[in-house]
Amino acid sequence: MSPLTWELFGFVVLAMFALDLFQTRKDTPSLKKALVWSLFWFVLAFVFCAVIYLYWPLMAPESSYTRTDASVAFLTGYLLEKMLSVDNLFVFALIFNQFAVPESSRPRILLWGIIGALALRAVMIFVGAELLAQYHWILYIFAVFLIITGVKLWFADTEENSDFASSKLVMFFKKHIPFDDKYHGNQLFAKVSGKTIATPLLLVVIVIMFTDIMFALDSIPAIFAITQEPFLVFAANVFALLGLRSLYFVLQGMLDKFCYLQPALAFILSFIGIKMFLVGTKYEVPTVISLLTIVAIITLAIIGSIYKNRSQQQEVQD
Repeated sequence: MSPLTWELFGFVVLAMFALDLFQTRKDTPSLKKALVWSLFWFVLAFVFCAVIYLYWPLMAPESSYTRTDASVAFLTGYLLEKMLSVDNLFVFALIFNQFAVPESSRPRILLWGIIGALALRAVMIFVGAELLAQYHWILYIFAVFLIITGVKLWFADTEENSDFASSKLVMFFKKHIPFDDKYHGNQLFAKVSGKTIATPLLLVVIVIMFTDIMFALDSIPAIFAITQEPFLVFAANVFALLGLRSLYFVLQGMLDKFCYLQPALAFILSFIGIKMFLVGTKYEVPTVISLLTIVAIITLAIIGSIYKNRSQQQEVQD
């Protein structure tokens, strides 16, 4: 990957974050506004996919990927990360409720959390890519991990019983950092009785970031099964995370209606794990098949959830 490509992409990322910050600068976005921006970020990812297809030979002249390989790998990775990020939203909503976060502060918390998560994921991506380049057998460790995670998801309860407010992480920070009990707008620190102390907002940001690290342990190995090109992995993560804030405000209050999300994720993670095991063999799964599989599972999960919710509503009415 040419240095100029990384520099230009870095500029694009900063511009997109500035735009995302600008559009939520005043207050919690309305449903209509959040829906428009969610669609905007989604379309933007497809525009970037087209850019990869058109200019890949210039972006990565030494890459073994063709322009078709690169664009399909990015799109597959993006859709995979996007679906996994929706699962994050369930936990984010739970954290906001448990910490009684004011509605007006939630856009800012999500921004800080996403910026921190992106920085941490960047480190994980480049370390992971370097390890895979030198030790190919690590791919099989990732495969086992994903299959085990997928199987656990089939039988796991939802996160509703998780108590983030009383977790060991929260207790650790409360023990070592003085926190106020009240929120002070969007401030992470505030002066109380002449002393500068942390606000609950800082604690929520920390919990959001650490929670995303746990999710990244699933998503980063999964996307490496799609492509081991660091730029494509990082770009897919950037675009998946960028639209997360707007998507949260579209889906809040409806998250519990996606009843088939967890089984869909379980199937996809298991499928990706099996795909990893087959890399380099005559049974290797082409990336385009992975793309079609992910799209099909997402579609079935959405249609199935809608159908089940309508059936339940009909039963209540009857």
